[in-house]
Amino acid sequence: MTQETRLVGTDRVLAVLIELAEHPHGVTLDELSRRVDSAKPTVHRALAALRRQRLAIQDGHGRYLLGDEFLRLAFAHHEQRPEHVRIAPALDELCRRFAETVHYAVLDGRDVVYRAKVDPPTGAMRISSVIGGRNPAHATGVGKLLLAERLTSMSEIVDWIGDVPLARPTDHTLTTPADLHAEFEQIRAQGFAVDDQENEPGIACLAVPASSSPSRYRGAISISALAHRTPLSTLIADVETIRAIVARGSDRPEEED
Repeated sequence: MTQETRLVGTDRVLAVLIELAEHPHGVTLDELSRRVDSAKPTVHRALAALRRQRLAIQDGHGRYLLGDEFLRLAFAHHEQRPEHVRIAPALDELCRRFAETVHYAVLDGRDVVYRAKVDPPTGAMRISSVIGGRNPAHATGVGKLLLAERLTSMSEIVDWIGDVPLARPTDHTLTTPADLHAEFEQIRAQGFAVDDQENEPGIACLAVPASSSPSRYRGAISISALAHRTPLSTLIADVETIRAIVARGSDRPEEED
């Protein structure tokens, strides 16, 4: 971290909070100071502020962790989001139907953020994604579906990519403006998007809009399947069933808020 970008004040407190989230088993003051590139007394003051609000705790071994109050706030906020409550029936039904992991995700810059996830029953092999986790938008079905709505011309795609090359998680990932432009045109024409092992080897995905009314949801729903267990061709063949389940499970009356 350069002198020009050195953290001060509330930015430092937030940086410490974010860094704590990366250490579920705790982190020492020394390590935390190195990670946020600040002096130990300064980081200690940030930790003291977080501990006063019960957003951080210190265990019996002197390691710092996120506090239960932070987790309570995060989960309470997540559970009360209207989109999360409304989308749950569709996710549950899709998971039962295909016995694969189902996500609800939204676009955030160059990434997608997973807002909800339903896993298949205990005992089945599962996908390692987590609620709140991120993946490159251009490498995922949900991300490409949402980008296709926003980036409708080659120039818009070029501007979106900018000077930072797109990540290439697998050999199948599309990263050039020309490839993405062709892909987005196909997505708009067919109304769904696929990820054919573009984000993770062995994982196939099909994504559809989260609602028939885009103004109600700004996200997408995807079925992320182990390709050897549920081939992408199977998901594509069942796309109308998937759309019907989403419409039935997510397009519910406003009073349910």
